[in-house]
Amino acid sequence: MPRSYRLSCVLMVLTGVTRLAMARDLYVDPATGDDRASGLSREVNGNDGPVKTIARGVRLSGPGDVVHLAKAVYRDSIVLHDKVGEPGRPITVDGHGAILEGSDPLRPEEWREVSSGLWKCEALFDTLLQLNMAVIDRWFFVFDGRMQLMNRSSKGPSQPLKQPDRLQPGEWTFVKDEARSPVFDKAKYGEQIYGDFFIKLAPGVALTDARITAPIRSSGLTLGGDSRHVVVKNVTSTHVYNDGFNIHGKTRECLFENIAAIDCGDDGFSAHDDCQCRIDGFTSIGNSTGVCDTGDSVTDYTRLFIRDCVGHDLYFLDTNRHTIRDAVVLSSAWRALAVIGRETTDPAIEPRVCSVELDNVLIRRERGASEIRVTNNSSLTMRRVTLLGLHLQPTGGSVSMNESVLSGMPPAQLTIWKDVTWQANHNAYDVEFLRFLKLDKTYYSAKTFADFQRASGQDAASRCEPIVIEGGQPIVPKGVGAEPSLVGTLMGGERGLR
Repeated sequence: MPRSYRLSCVLMVLTGVTRLAMARDLYVDPATGDDRASGLSREVNGNDGPVKTIARGVRLSGPGDVVHLAKAVYRDSIVLHDKVGEPGRPITVDGHGAILEGSDPLRPEEWREVSSGLWKCEALFDTLLQLNMAVIDRWFFVFDGRMQLMNRSSKGPSQPLKQPDRLQPGEWTFVKDEARSPVFDKAKYGEQIYGDFFIKLAPGVALTDARITAPIRSSGLTLGGDSRHVVVKNVTSTHVYNDGFNIHGKTRECLFENIAAIDCGDDGFSAHDDCQCRIDGFTSIGNSTGVCDTGDSVTDYTRLFIRDCVGHDLYFLDTNRHTIRDAVVLSSAWRALAVIGRETTDPAIEPRVCSVELDNVLIRRERGASEIRVTNNSSLTMRRVTLLGLHLQPTGGSVSMNESVLSGMPPAQLTIWKDVTWQANHNAYDVEFLRFLKLDKTYYSAKTFADFQRASGQDAASRCEPIVIEGGQPIVPKGVGAEPSLVGTLMGGERGLR
């Protein structure tokens, strides 16, 4: 072997080792940190030590680096824009249990009492917030730790805002002022609006003692631009007025591990544009929407837990592909699951499909009635799925349901509209009725299930009979429906957040 070739090989190996050695641990601590420090030390060491802000830690990071957040409450957001790691050497942000708090305490000097217990603010946070109706639709206040949405949701039915004199203690409202002239650039900020916030306190309670916060930050984490090979883990986002985790731009090879979004004004996790990301371990509690992915995004969820959401638990729209595996949804939102394809009026354009795949998933209705809706240009594939207390009502697109359960209280209903492509087998049904509108409007029952099988041409090996529910789980043959151990496993992760 020529000496020059051997030397070249040695240099290549040494270069690779050097690059690996350059991977660094960077530390962020809001209590002891200083943004003039290098961030390379966890503890303050002379003039060096951790940095103070997440933004500084992220700015210092490069391929292979890990940004370690001290386990603390941050009134800050993680913003990752055009952050590019390398294959096998991602840029990692490890929260170690950090909480990204999106709300700040009210400033009493900005408020005045206009009548007994009724307080008014004309410039919340001294106009740091640029308000439009999209923000107001997501707005809330936190009264002594309790999020107050006033029965409003940006992706579901909303109650109109109350008049100030109709407020009860612990409530709020906003009154738009049409007379104020816009100052901000509408093209940049949208249709800017102005108005007054009102909050109602119990008689005799001083504003300084009321422990009220308001969301000043849009999202706990924003990942955008051309970002690749990024990992975010062990962090909770809460009390932001938009999304807990907001993904935009063109992301590739991005991973989220053991994250949570709690009490956010819009979505717990939301991917847009043509982002591609994987989420392994996500808890979404009390958000307006548990998960909402849109545009041409591609997402893969594993170990997903959702409860106490408002508008939608799961919401997928437009195009591309989404998968959910090993998940529990304790549904109380207006709609449990919606798959909404993108419509096109141009016959020359081939419609693209919004595709959702569920595998080993339990969706259990906790209160009231709700449905699963699938529309044109959509595809929903269910395998080992348990649906309890929900109506399955595809109005278009294609639905595949195998080795799954449809049962529970309130009594479930299955209505397959005439434009739906339906494929199903090896399922267990205990329903109020089944309908297959492609052929007729007959209401089928357990007694006439054989007629439904003939009419639909499906479910040859399925059964329709009473199903016993014990401990919130159906008693069905092994291999049908979600794994019974799933609930305990995922709720164990939820308890770890407390």
